[in-house]
Amino acid sequence: MQRLVLFDLDDTLIDRSGALVSWVTTFIARHRLGDHVRRQLLARLQDRASPATFGEIRSEYCLAPSPGALWREYRRDMAASVACSDAVLAGLAALRASGWRVGIATNGPSDIQTAKLRAAGILEHVDGVCISEVAGARKPEVAFFAKAAEACDSLLSGGGWMAGDDPETDICGGRAAGLRTIWVGRDRHWPTHLAPPDRSVPTALSAIELLLAVDHSRGTA
Repeated sequence: MQRLVLFDLDDTLIDRSGALVSWVTTFIARHRLGDHVRRQLLARLQDRASPATFGEIRSEYCLAPSPGALWREYRRDMAASVACSDAVLAGLAALRASGWRVGIATNGPSDIQTAKLRAAGILEHVDGVCISEVAGARKPEVAFFAKAAEACDSLLSGGGWMAGDDPETDICGGRAAGLRTIWVGRDRHWPTHLAPPDRSVPTALSAIELLLAVDHSRGTA
């Protein structure tokens, strides 16, 4: 099996959920909205956000800025709020130094995902990036994983690993694409109705440490 690992971005390498909570607080204050909309905004944006989402938010809360202006505000503030720990960045560098091809496999619009990758300092530590808007496919589609492997100058047929926090898009999708899987569970319980991942770890750093210990003669760690 080739030394290829694809990492999810949001809530795997960076804390999107925490950044979103901070953003909602700022957004409510900036636009003078009542605190009662906090839960609504968090629910609307928890899984995904796009420029179209902010057209809906503008209409619902009668906001003056255009949907494009609101999206640009969100993109700027979210990128400013996310971070990747020095230990994880060093771990990504160690993987590449030991012969791994390291890629990012993330769903979402290209502009905000790229902004977050750049702000978190991740871009210079990976071999390739695959973002669903550019790829024309989304996790858990096998076509997406094939494009992610290609972004790292690799072929999906050579195998590898997928590490991420989402049981369905990252783990079930990675398995369907022929990859071994690492669930970054952050102390959550695995959904019992799904086949389990190959490995479960609490953090991205734990996933990196596991990969550095992989025995490639057997494909195990």
